[in-house]
Amino acid sequence: MKSIHSIRHFFELHGFGVFSRLADRLGMRAVNVRLFFIYISFITVGLSFGIYITLAFLLKLKDMIYTKRSSVFDL
Repeated sequence: MKSIHSIRHFFELHGFGVFSRLADRLGMRAVNVRLFFIYISFITVGLSFGIYITLAFLLKLKDMIYTKRSSVFDL
């Protein structure tokens, strides 16, 4: 059981964060968004995986363009 938790922790730490960011924007829990994605991926036979990769790419691109500055001296 401990190995399952360590694998889950690894993927949550190094994942793209698409579901957590989407859940924050929608005001929902990330677990519900992840379950919805799993159910939709079974129905659409993998089409939603392509949507996930596209969202991950766009969020990474947005983070690279709009970096948040922590102070005035970061200019």
